[in-house]
Amino acid sequence: MLYLVTTPIGNLKDITQRALEVLGDSDVILCEDTRHSSILLKHHGIQKPLKSYHKFSESKRENEVISLLREGKTISLISDAGTPCICDPGERLVQKCIEEGISVTPIPGPCALIHALVGSGLRTTPFQFVGFLPKKRGQLQETLLDILTYEGTTICYESPHRIKKVLELMAQLDPEREVVIARELTKKFEEFIRGPAQDIVEQSNFKGEIVLLIDQCRHDMWESLSLEQHLKMLQDTFQVSQKEAIKILAKIRPIPKKEIYNKFMKSNQKYS
Repeated sequence: MLYLVTTPIGNLKDITQRALEVLGDSDVILCEDTRHSSILLKHHGIQKPLKSYHKFSESKRENEVISLLREGKTISLISDAGTPCICDPGERLVQKCIEEGISVTPIPGPCALIHALVGSGLRTTPFQFVGFLPKKRGQLQETLLDILTYEGTTICYESPHRIKKVLELMAQLDPEREVVIARELTKKFEEFIRGPAQDIVEQSNFKGEIVLLIDQCRHDMWESLSLEQHLKMLQDTFQVSQKEAIKILAKIRPIPKKEIYNKFMKSNQKYS
């Protein structure tokens, strides 16, 4: 049996009794970082064999872990914080276990994205989780443009070293869009910072683990606009080319991108 055990995201007390029992009954505990996990396990008096299982060792460890599971061993997988497989190692192992007919049982507990969502004040349904944002500016802009046309709350993870770059681009694309920075969740200095992107970027010297939440796209303001007006507004709002604006417009209406493109090419209307 493979258990996916959720561990605290900050406060060591945020662990369930069931999680402690499963960890205590495990033959082996797979850890993203054995040194980090030892602190938690020692705090709760759990002494079990630990094996490292991180993104650089997943493929090497996989066969070894599967062999132990076939022998009937009970193995728990934990990450440094939160739920395994959510931007942490484990997805590949779970897929392999399912292929091999080995039982997989998740043990619920704290999850940073849910904690941030319910405390954000933004709409909780629907929402989408996109994990860590792309590092390259072109890919980041494309991803943010998709996010800014989503009819629900978007949740991202980001590092304190990159959040300013993300917020600066957000402020260029849609300065009035409401965003929330949730940082140091469940810890002593937990904080939720709310406001338009253009205001939040001015105070973006954030420290600690960060969850970025972006408010929904409000389409009702576009219902009275013609295609021409809508396209121009998108270009002005997102500071993108006509071609990029057509892609966004096709998602929002929705109208086939080719149909919109042909309409504007035929009428020879150009917007800068």
